[in-house]
Amino acid sequence: MAKKLEVKDLIISFRTNNGTVKAVRDISFDLEKGETLAIVGESGSGKSVTARAIMGILAKNAIPEGGEIIYDGQDLMKINEEDFHKIRGNRISMIFQDPLSSLNPIVRIGKQLTEAMILNGKANQREAKRVYNAKTKLLRAEMKEAGVTDVDAKFGVFDKVMAEGSKLESDYNYSHERVESMIKNIEAVLIDSIDKEPKKVAKEMKLIKNDAANVYNPYLIDKSKSELPALMDRFSSEIPEYVSTGKHKKTDDILKQMQSVLKEALAKPEPDFYAMAFCRMNNAMPAYHDDNAALNDEMQKIFNERFLDSFRKDVAAGMENSNKKSFEQKDDIVESLNGALEKMSGEGRIDLKVAKQESKKCSAEIERALDKLAINKDSIAYTFKSSITAAVNTYGQALRVEKLKHPGKKDRMFKDRMDIDLYQNNIRLIMTHARDSFQKQLESAEQLNYDDLSKEMVQFLCNESSKRVFKVTKRKAQIRAIELMEEVGIAQARERFRQYPFEFSGGMRQRIVIAIALAANPDILICDEPTTALDVTIQAQILELINKLKAERQLSIIFITHDLGVVANMADKIAVMYAGKIVEYGTADDVFYDPRHPYTWALLSSMPDLDTKEKLDAIPGTPPNMIFPPKGDAFAERNKYAMQIDFEEQPPMFKITDTHYAATWLLHPNAPKVEPPKIVTDRIERMMKLNQESGGESNE
Repeated sequence: MAKKLEVKDLIISFRTNNGTVKAVRDISFDLEKGETLAIVGESGSGKSVTARAIMGILAKNAIPEGGEIIYDGQDLMKINEEDFHKIRGNRISMIFQDPLSSLNPIVRIGKQLTEAMILNGKANQREAKRVYNAKTKLLRAEMKEAGVTDVDAKFGVFDKVMAEGSKLESDYNYSHERVESMIKNIEAVLIDSIDKEPKKVAKEMKLIKNDAANVYNPYLIDKSKSELPALMDRFSSEIPEYVSTGKHKKTDDILKQMQSVLKEALAKPEPDFYAMAFCRMNNAMPAYHDDNAALNDEMQKIFNERFLDSFRKDVAAGMENSNKKSFEQKDDIVESLNGALEKMSGEGRIDLKVAKQESKKCSAEIERALDKLAINKDSIAYTFKSSITAAVNTYGQALRVEKLKHPGKKDRMFKDRMDIDLYQNNIRLIMTHARDSFQKQLESAEQLNYDDLSKEMVQFLCNESSKRVFKVTKRKAQIRAIELMEEVGIAQARERFRQYPFEFSGGMRQRIVIAIALAANPDILICDEPTTALDVTIQAQILELINKLKAERQLSIIFITHDLGVVANMADKIAVMYAGKIVEYGTADDVFYDPRHPYTWALLSSMPDLDTKEKLDAIPGTPPNMIFPPKGDAFAERNKYAMQIDFEEQPPMFKITDTHYAATWLLHPNAPKVEPPKIVTDRIERMMKLNQESGGESNE
């Protein structure tokens, strides 16, 4: 699966009046497309701080000391607020613990749902225009350099096709929006007439008439061939009687017939507007017929034969030229990185002066290569400079603190956790990772299929062109909001659209918050204890809803909770956090069926279920004061299996399997053999037996 998010060596502290709190201490994890990662731990373990770092909403007293959060080739720890604004809420959304605090109590639910859609729609149009212009400018230059003739003329045709196709799409979208609105209003009339609310019925009938005048488009509803105009005439003549009587079977039948015609129109395939634009511009439109799929085939054939196939070959030449230059640059970069690593190898500490010189030299070479990588984004190239600069600065600061007897205020964060070896190894790791990545790209260069890459690029430009004219109107936003409310399981969405948050129950408010989070179709959804404030029955409904949305939308989810039982049936991977560190990491099966860290045992021992008859175990003591983090394993004071080394040295992350890791000295080859508590082993045995009997693989 493709990685959607990478968190590497993240370190975050907070400056307080009592000292610096070490909230997140060197954690790493990946999130893949369509995957749910659960981050589990007690309050204060650093779960929510990690989520807020990903969202870019850390408090003002936060000190991001190191690490990277890589999303779409960008390090979210380094980008500015303007760039973050394009990501936050649009591509990465978050659901918070208390739904009422996430909603404005004096603004209707409908407005809170639609306002962001309209604002984001305008921002997306501007961004699509910028991206389209930037990409086409780069492509022109690369195609000319590759020897393609008449580049400006060919792009002139392409740009004109994009512009005309976008206009056709805009007209189609306008009619499509009115069809959707008309269907919703017909549904409302059929419902409201049962309750005999004449004023409401009259208002919605008027909306139906207004929409009906704008639904006609040859590729959606052809006015000359559709039965809708005749149905509308019959409907209009009966409106007064229908409103006065409240219920009229004949008119209901007409409304249902209209609804059927409209739904049939929405089921039609969308026309290929760009192929249509080309055919119209060249007087080559196929004979009109009502089958959009067949029409698309004919138009696409003409478009491909007369222009697009040839244009894609020219684009492929430009992309190959660009990649050829980038591969030459990458070859030099690999050589430079190898040279830098050689100078920083051997025993003893890295010379800070050498580290600075070599990192600057490599950064400069990669930065020069960025111009050649701009058509196809390279995340390593785009994040190397910020990562290596931060690593070298941290190393230098740690060396300086070590020499000082009285570190200054800014340096106190290093005082209690200096690990010079860790910092210098981090520099080597960043350079090694970049070298290996570029080397792998060089090795696979000959396998690139430029015909496929050019098709993807042309399709990308078509999509961006479409976004340039996609306007989110107030009516469209309202239709979309009602659909979202229905999608998250809110009954009578049209009526509840105009209600205030206090008119909803806790579970319904959380559904509204989920709908708002989904409004922009994000890639990643972060759920920060979304069920904590709800009762058990509603918790189950919300978890089921999140699972359903994940499957339908292929969402990647980070689910934060203090209760392992909550994520038993929804997590793909689990990261158990304690005192700012990940102490166990693995698949759900790894953690539930083969837990290795004593803290994970403690969480499982305190987790209730229907079949456990023994008294649940409470975790003794309290989490440590993270202003003064423990020298060794942070869980040692509360761990009845702790050894002397646990109080003296932090355990490394031991590898159990390719998917399972745990940071406990109990996994050291010389450690004594310790079995998990009986309550845990009994539960594992029971779960395995249930799975064998059911033939399934789901957790309890």
